[in-house]
Amino acid sequence: MSVRARNQHITSSPPRSPFILSACHHKIDLGKRTKIMGILNVTPDSFSHDGLLTKLGNDPYAHMRYGLKLVRQGADIIDVGGESTRPGSKPISIKEEMQRVIPVIRLLAKKINIPISIDTYKPEIARCALESGAVIVNIIQGAHPAAAMLKIIKNYRAAVVLMHTRKTPQTMQKNISYKNLIPEIINALSKSIQKCLETGIKSDRILIDPGIGFAKTAEHNLEIIKHLDEFSTLKKPVLIGTSRKSFIGKIINKDPQERLWGTAATLSACILQGAHIVRVHDVKQMRDVVNVTDAILNSQ
Repeated sequence: MSVRARNQHITSSPPRSPFILSACHHKIDLGKRTKIMGILNVTPDSFSHDGLLTKLGNDPYAHMRYGLKLVRQGADIIDVGGESTRPGSKPISIKEEMQRVIPVIRLLAKKINIPISIDTYKPEIARCALESGAVIVNIIQGAHPAAAMLKIIKNYRAAVVLMHTRKTPQTMQKNISYKNLIPEIINALSKSIQKCLETGIKSDRILIDPGIGFAKTAEHNLEIIKHLDEFSTLKKPVLIGTSRKSFIGKIINKDPQERLWGTAATLSACILQGAHIVRVHDVKQMRDVVNVTDAILNSQ
């Protein structure tokens, strides 16, 4: 077979659609270069064993310094969370979550120019976080967002991440039966997008996340990654979080903090299938993975 004939059998990865994401005063260019969302968990009980309350104690200045470290390592967005949402986790009070995340957001907002995201499903937390300097609300219950939450996001002109899950962290893994996984997730997210638009949230302020590990089996997670390009039908930027998750551990039989290279493989696959933003714990190492994968994706 000639080189020319052989090349005719090669198919290129699907190009990512370009977007300009608006988040308060930020305009985020998505498409040419994958953006990295660095995870800052102000919790004692994260599934990934990276909770800052365990590592650094209840010191917002120490948490801020960790966030600055993520920025130096190459994070484009910092995602601050104060409540673990791993399967089976129990909710904490609004007061406790507020005490964990708001001081950190206030301190970070004075130090960095990149967007800050608040990872919460509680409207009260979202409102205070946006007042303190956050510009994105990352809702794990994005398949059925609360009307009060959407109104707050609209009023503050923030961006919103709509993540797919079912029920709550306590019950989501009891509701993992799908007749047709990808179309069902797309349909649920489509309805959520419509709710956002009806509330008055502008189209350029909406992102979607298929919810790896949330009301999904390991096999479901692999199917989502393999078919991530199908989410382009929603015409919204795609954020995805595979970092250190249990389906990776199931494949390689390693604990969360030993899943670095398994995570790297999933991120590369997700980017080649159209992910615009990847949410990660290990920013320094994943920056290299993202840069090389982007070079492949953008090559002629």
